[in-house]
Amino acid sequence: MLRRLIQRAGDALSSQCTVCRVWPCAEPVCEDCVTAFAQPEPRCATCALPVAGGAVQCGACVLSPPPLDACLAGVAYHYPWQELVADFKFRDKPGWAGMFALLLKSMHGVEAAIDDADLLLPVPLSASRMLQRGFNQALELALALDAAKTRAQLLLRIKDTPPQSLLDRAARLRDVNSAFAVDPLLAFEVKGKKIVLVDDVMTTGATLYAAARALRAAGAVHVTGLVFARTPEE
Repeated sequence: MLRRLIQRAGDALSSQCTVCRVWPCAEPVCEDCVTAFAQPEPRCATCALPVAGGAVQCGACVLSPPPLDACLAGVAYHYPWQELVADFKFRDKPGWAGMFALLLKSMHGVEAAIDDADLLLPVPLSASRMLQRGFNQALELALALDAAKTRAQLLLRIKDTPPQSLLDRAARLRDVNSAFAVDPLLAFEVKGKKIVLVDDVMTTGATLYAAARALRAAGAVHVTGLVFARTPEE
């Protein structure tokens, strides 16, 4: 099944597996490496951190519910995905979006969340970062997941923030506060809608939570966070 899911993503990114270098390989990552490094694991329903013992939510989300109704993640942010996401994001390789989207869709609950959603909204980049990078990786991922439902102009980043990787958890939470807003001329498209909020990596959740609060303020009735990779708990 995984071979069928990923075979369409081999758009000349590599003629050998990027991870183990097996040759020949029509896909960017071979089936054996996907099986070895993308095993599903139980995750908190609202922040996607790993949970044990059959728990639905982690303790932090029970005590302080996040502004997401649900949160889904494809893989843990470690080898080999950490390096492949860096290729995608920083080394001008937007073609990885297809592979990541197909892998995400193989995970439990992802296709159902997309099918149930009215809209897929990528987390927007600041103008300066967009100019530097040349593309928004979250938008590329959303388009690969469901182009017909993806809208790039509804959610706006109204505050430029430093890269979240440079900040600790408390600073991240402060820094992205009020960083997002729904375009007031298009807010009617959000009101009463079920939305999947798409990003490549979730670390503390600060960015997704700030974006989700902006969508709720505009009247969204359900917001699911969907990320390709989730970092371990800090």
